Amino acid sequence: MNASPALQLIVGLGNPGPRYDKTRHNIGAVWVRKLAQRYGVPLAAEKKFKGEMGYGLVGGVYLRLLLPSTFMNNSGESVGALARYYKIPVTDILVAYDEMAFEPGVVRLKNGGGDNGHNGLKSIRAACGNDGGFHRLRIGVGHPGDKNLVTAYLTQHTMPAAERGLAEQAADLSESVMQDVVTMNWQAAMNVLHATGEN
Repeated sequence: MNASPALQLIVGLGNPGPRYDKTRHNIGAVWVRKLAQRYGVPLAAEKKFKGEMGYGLVGGVYLRLLLPSTFMNNSGESVGALARYYKIPVTDILVAYDEMAFEPGVVRLKNGGGDNGHNGLKSIRAACGNDGGFHRLRIGVGHPGDKNLVTAYLTQHTMPAAERGLAEQAADLSESVMQDVVTMNWQAAMNVLHATGEN
């Protein structure tokens, strides 16, 4: 058990199935899966939580990783079920997701706030008693330039390899930043990420 303030749950948002694997909307799920590999945290399907879950040591903190197997718009069904079961406060949750406000290669942290039109965040907030106090890792994927093109841009088009590489590289947080994130030392983590756009 962690003695000092620390995250208890990191969630990666995406859509299930191979057709969505390399789309922009899945970049949060990609990040958490890579995190699990990096720290040797095995992920296994958990039907009662509607997702893949793992528990292990990440950046020096024991916590849970979750990849909802629901569609993005229903992510809260998975997150809410797990948070209630383990009695995890909303403020001990970090959600990684695709952020159109930033170009690929930009990653930002945010503490609480609205959903900004992101249906995954909207679903999680609703499932957590309409509490948007969870933390966010916003991974830039760029914007198509026209709001009518957003759905296809996020869910139907494969993210170009160069853009995907930029996004994944920027989200590959250094060990010191990762430690600051999991111990909720937000200001230190933000000072690094927000100063350079990278780690």
